[in-house]
Amino acid sequence: IMVSNYIIIVAGGSGKRMDATVPKQFLLLNGKPILMHTCERFYQYDKTLSFIIVLPVEHIETWNALCKEYTFSIPHKTIAGGSERFYSVKNALDHIQARPNTPDALVAIHDGVRPLVSAETIHKAFVAAGENGNAIPVITVIDSVRKVEAHGSSIVDRTQLRLIQTPQVFKLSLITKAYQQPFSESFTDDASVLETMGETIVLTEGNAENIKITRPIDLVIAESLIKSTDSIKRNTQF
Repeated sequence: IMVSNYIIIVAGGSGKRMDATVPKQFLLLNGKPILMHTCERFYQYDKTLSFIIVLPVEHIETWNALCKEYTFSIPHKTIAGGSERFYSVKNALDHIQARPNTPDALVAIHDGVRPLVSAETIHKAFVAAGENGNAIPVITVIDSVRKVEAHGSSIVDRTQLRLIQTPQVFKLSLITKAYQQPFSESFTDDASVLETMGETIVLTEGNAENIKITRPIDLVIAESLIKSTDSIKRNTQF
């Protein structure tokens, strides 16, 4: 049987930090909503993925209208999110659990506002998760980092630090079990939920362009990155 793997795209943002009236996942990037770019990255990587998009319940109608307006045709299921990202992911996993699954299915969980994830980053995470049960993309820290303490601050050895990205990919059975536990403030991402069950988290290589669009400056950067990759593509097609 063909194993159906899943991609859960969590798009619960309100746009507060963007100073935007529109939720940030719907802001336009190079002429279409950010969330559509994000979906396309995964669809280009693997057209057999089952797509689940998690949105705040009050944004679902807006999304449906945008899908019509931009003739967005990637097949997907829309699920209502929860009060915390944890509950949004849990809702999506509960939906998957209700379907017949192969025991070794993989599920990727990705931020809706990371539209510049590379196929290579996605591929490495899926392969490593298939072998180890989980995988999360990371990049090295290039800035100097200080830790603020009660009296002053101290330098942190950045060679020991990594910046976490998504998609975080898991064996479906493992992550579903992890999400049975009660919510905790210490859950900062999906890997931290799994880690509380004693699993060792596997790190894979992310890509520097895979930024999370959170502030107005991020949109400017993403716009220029998309335009430059488009022009590179055009110039290399002979």
